[in-house]
Amino acid sequence: MPPAYLSGRSPEERVVAGLTTKSDKIRALFRAGYSRSEISKYLGIRYQHARNVLVAAGFKEPQLESPASPEPVEAEPRSAAPPEQMRVILGPGGRLVIPAAYRDALGIAEGDAVFMRLNGDELCIVNDETEVLRVRELIARYVPEGISVVDELLRERRREVHGDGNR
Repeated sequence: MPPAYLSGRSPEERVVAGLTTKSDKIRALFRAGYSRSEISKYLGIRYQHARNVLVAAGFKEPQLESPASPEPVEAEPRSAAPPEQMRVILGPGGRLVIPAAYRDALGIAEGDAVFMRLNGDELCIVNDETEVLRVRELIARYVPEGISVVDELLRERRREVHGDGNR
């Protein structure tokens, strides 16, 4: 089942109708699929306030409210293939959290370096290994077969240092 923000979610006014406290409204909006950022903007509160209420209630990721249980629903197990696209919200300072399914698919973890490239109006993120292979393939197009770029570079440097072409 897709997250609420990808399928039609209830308008904020309907979600919070009849609720009197901000904490109740925060929890209800979050269960309806609204992000912490969206909740804080709608209620006119600080992001940290919304986060604290949700953490205290045991919410970690957006959850859908189940009619049978108003308690936080456990996250569904990850599927083998990541979704083709996913909506994420930029955090403070432009921070972007790469969803776990995409990190798993890319073979990256917290602290790993990634390469980012703009392709027109799309952002492409690749892991180190993939980018190294791409660059090697790019360079290979311009290097004749049987030529070692490293050997050529070393020969060139030796000529520069020693001033002769025999080394």
